Parts: sequence; structure tokens; C-alpha cells
Amino acid sequence: MHLSPSENHRYQASLLPLPMAYRGGDVGAWQTALRSQLRELIGLPQVESATIAQTLWRQEHELGNIEKLILTGETNADIPAYFCTPRNATPPYPVMICLQGHSTGMHNSVGLDRETETHAIVVEGDRDFALGALRRGFAALCIEQRSLGTRRELLQEHTSSNSCHDAAMRALMLGRTLQGERVFDVARGINYLEQRDDVDLQRLGIMGNSGGGTTAIYAAALIDRIQFAMPSCAFCTYAGSSMQIYHCSCHYIPGILQYAEYADVLGLFAPKPIVIVSGRDDEISPLTDVRQSFLALQRIYRAAGAPEQCRLVVGDGGHRFYEKAGWAALQPLITN
Repeated sequence: MHLSPSENHRYQASLLPLPMAYRGGDVGAWQTALRSQLRELIGLPQVESATIAQTLWRQEHELGNIEKLILTGETNADIPAYFCTPRNATPPYPVMICLQGHSTGMHNSVGLDRETETHAIVVEGDRDFALGALRRGFAALCIEQRSLGTRRELLQEHTSSNSCHDAAMRALMLGRTLQGERVFDVARGINYLEQRDDVDLQRLGIMGNSGGGTTAIYAAALIDRIQFAMPSCAFCTYAGSSMQIYHCSCHYIPGILQYAEYADVLGLFAPKPIVIVSGRDDEISPLTDVRQSFLALQRIYRAAGAPEQCRLVVGDGGHRFYEKAGWAALQPLITN
């Protein structure tokens, strides 16, 4: 007897021909077609107006300066963020967008406690992304992702212990996805950066771990203004991750497997520099499947004439970021 729904779903997935997966030929034409399809599947919201920033506070840090902002997103969807500038560098700065996954929020990126935002904390797994950027002369924009950190559900009396579940399900009712809404917020953040004169948007990157890495991948695929990317513990195959292992509901894109695999999604970023960071013992993005997907991504980058721009870093551990190894692989790709 076969009673578990997963048995049928995995079987159905194995039959799908993935008609928009890259099979060779003109990379640019293929990217145009798949990008259009992905925009439709992900339900990317339309921009309503210009991004307006309200400054809540500023404070000095040993590595530079941190400013807390509220950015206008959609109606009733404000975007908390930190903007950080390095002390030992000269503007215009290269800038990294930093995205936390399913953690207590963006405060981890700057290494401050969430409640008072005044006391330094130790952030495990190298997830203090903005501090890593500041140490290397980068500015950083840390965005609080929808349904995570301070943007978790606060009004509804009864909600899932999974902070993304309600929002992800309601987004589907609206013909959207929570993932698409998160990509929209990244685009709004870039709109804010375009208003500043102290950042170099020709050196604009994006990074994140786990759910932050997932948003980094879809944003890189869909937002042309992003110039390099470093997703961590997010890239895999759909077959080996979403269809095999429990994931948060925000991870799923309706109908994507009727068209392409995860390598094809990230292949939309070719030929721009990409460093994929994985953990040898990551149970959520198994390394065997990561390597399989990376081989497919490499084929796209070779076809785009940029095989050297696509790298995989494997840390000796689990589901976390590996700062030294990741940056060591990325910086040679983006240094003029």
C-alpha cells in the first residue's frame, strides 16, 4: 500500500519534462523566456510608488555606522532595515544586501540584541552578515524579511508556530507568493540605495542564509540591478530538497516544476558572479543534491561564456554561513 501523499508527489515530479530547463543554445533568449514565466509563477507585486525612508536612529559601531530605517513598501507593509557604512573605507562604497532566514531577525546581521538594539551579541554561524561586509569595506543594507523577526504575525490571535505559514497561504489566495513579496521588498530596498550618493550600485550584491539565501537567489534571478550574489545553505535541487524534506511554506512556488529546476532559476543570473555557500553536513540542502544542481548551473555559465564566475564553497559543518571561505571566493570575482 502507498498511503503517504509524498509518495505520489515525488512520483509525479519524476515524470515532469521540465520544458523550460536549459538544454543548450542561446542563453539570453532562454533567460528572457524563463524569467517572464518565473515572474508570473512567483506573483511579483507591482511597484506602487517611490521608496521613502524614515530614519529612526543612528549609532556608531567599531566597524562604522549603523542607521535604522523604515522603508515604504506596499500599503500596510512597511520594511524595517539597517543601513551600515564602513569606518575604514572611502565612498562610494560597494554595498551588500543582507537577508536573515528563519532566525529572530535582521538584528543578527548587525550583531545587536533585538529588544534594545544597543548591546552587542554573539551571532552563531557567521550570520552577522553586515559586520562581515563592514570588515571588508562594504556598506550593508539589512532588510527584515516578511513574516520573520519583527515582521512576524502580531495582530492575529491564533497563528501557526511557523511564522511564515499564514502569510504564505494568504499570498496564494491573492495570486501571489510570500517569496515574491520578499523579492519585491528587496527591489524597494534597492530603490532606496539609488537615492544615496555614497554607494556604488555597479558593485551591488546580495547574500543571506537559508530563507535569506532563498530570497537572494530569486532576487538575483529577477532583479537586473543586482551585480553579484552569495546565497548560503539555500541552493539545491527542488527534487532533493522541497520534494523530499520538510520546508517552511514560504519555500514553495506553485507550478515551478512544470517548467524548470532550481539551477535554471539561478541560471537567470548568468554571467554575473555567484558564490554558492553550502555546509557539508547540511540536512536541509543535502550536499549530494547541491553538487548535482551546481553542475547544471555550471553548464549554463559555460554557455554564457563565464565559467569562472560560478563557484561553490563547502564549509565543514551544517546549516550556516561560512564567512571566511565565502568572502574569499567572492572578492576575486568582483575586484576590478
